[in-house]
Amino acid sequence: MRDPLFRMALVLGLLSAVGPFAMDMYLPALPQVAADLATSEAGAALTLTAYFIVFGVAQMIYGPMADAIGRKKPLMIGLGIFTLATIAAAFAPSIGWLIAARAVQGLGAAALMAVPRAVIRDVASGPAAARVMATIMIVIAVSPMLAPLSGSIIMAWGGWREIFAVLACAALISFLLIVFALPETLAPEHRRPVRARVMAAGARRLLGDRRFMGLTMIGGFGMASFFVFIASASFVYTRQYGLTPTQFSLAFAANAIGFFSASQLAARMAERFGMERVISVAITGFAAATIALTLVVWSGLDALPVVMIGLFLGNACLGLVMPTAMVMSLDPHPDIAGLASSLGGTFQMLTGGVMIGVTSLFMNNTAQTMVAGIALCAILSWCAAALSLPRLRLR
Repeated sequence: MRDPLFRMALVLGLLSAVGPFAMDMYLPALPQVAADLATSEAGAALTLTAYFIVFGVAQMIYGPMADAIGRKKPLMIGLGIFTLATIAAAFAPSIGWLIAARAVQGLGAAALMAVPRAVIRDVASGPAAARVMATIMIVIAVSPMLAPLSGSIIMAWGGWREIFAVLACAALISFLLIVFALPETLAPEHRRPVRARVMAAGARRLLGDRRFMGLTMIGGFGMASFFVFIASASFVYTRQYGLTPTQFSLAFAANAIGFFSASQLAARMAERFGMERVISVAITGFAAATIALTLVVWSGLDALPVVMIGLFLGNACLGLVMPTAMVMSLDPHPDIAGLASSLGGTFQMLTGGVMIGVTSLFMNNTAQTMVAGIALCAILSWCAAALSLPRLRLR
């Protein structure tokens, strides 16, 4: 804990985990939400879609804000919005109310995704930044393992509304971390006022940067594979395989272990082999693993252990891709790190929301369609890498 970078990474990881916890902790409750609020499975899934879309778009607000007024104030504003929306969700009398509250919740949580990446760029770059990002990934990757299990434990003595009460408490703790444990990393002389012309110029620069957009979409389609899994896993695991909410949480956690373990090797491998080479090999492994899993499941071998092993291998490859791609996309743009972080986060979250909508057209809450949707995201992620990384194009 003497290393200030490690200490900062731990704080940023705890803050960044609030958004994923708001998604994953709620998953075991989706069937109960549908029953309690007299809606369909698709209606319950809309509470996730609303969160994803607003979560993505709102990052465009916080990035420029963080460049203009510093890093801490946008985090505190976002957490305040998140807390109020979480309380509103806990008292939702209808599915429409809950969808709206989840959308506002995403508006607040967006700050906790966009700003920490800019903080990392303030204090480190290259492999050092990848190491900090990997430390953050420890905390973020733990959330898929702990959040659904925590949600199922809460449901054992309460219900889905109590899940939001616990999230509100977590938000208040996060607010205290920002106030007392997170230093301001953007000096006043480096702040850039929010001007439409300056933002437009920065956005044009980023949108015209083929490498930035390619790396962003690599992460975007990789993130989308998580979202497709999140949107369908609770129904597949509980209905096709007959798991209880607690068993589902444990199965869900097992799939996150591969990502968690591999992400901790990303910085070390980037230093030894180079970041581009790591991404090129890992993204190919991600696509190959998910395509192979789809073929195996569609051949009739759709047992739960087969699905879990295949997803474990795919997520292990993705764990090498995500932190490395984030660092590589921000490294060339230190002067507009906040805008680059928010623009990248917006594209990634919107990609996830769009892919949920696209895959929902053929989803029937079976393992066959779930793994096919994940494989589609992996193929698109590989295509983005092939178009933007010279090493992979040459291969």
